[in-house]
Amino acid sequence: MAILRLTVALQTSCITPIMTAIDAGAGAGLIDIYNGTIPATAATAVTTQTKLGTLTFSDPSGSVTSGVFTASSITQDSSADATGTASWARIKDSTGATVGDIDITSTGGGGLLQLNTVNIVAGGPIIVTALTFSVA
Repeated sequence: MAILRLTVALQTSCITPIMTAIDAGAGAGLIDIYNGTIPATAATAVTTQTKLGTLTFSDPSGSVTSGVFTASSITQDSSADATGTASWARIKDSTGATVGDIDITSTGGGGLLQLNTVNIVAGGPIIVTALTFSVA
């Protein structure tokens, strides 16, 4: 197995541009929550997946410390668009440009984005409990 371990300084310099991309544009970045299979790449269009709702980052979106991005407060979607099982999310800047796709789990499930529940009900809330990511 090939291994690459970066210094903390390099980890931070790899993660910081992602945070900068989320914060691009005049407003806060967005997190669109979907069901179904995560696309092969962040440039792949959404096809059969259903958008369940949208969350809004704080502006700025968070902070990077020792190579770890930790999101600041994320505003819940108080009225989900559709019913389904949340499995992935597309992160966008405030202009709608895609930053990347991430997995979703319930709290403690190990996903980059963790929700209080992945069972979303139309008209109900979508609540984030954690969003962190890093480079090793």
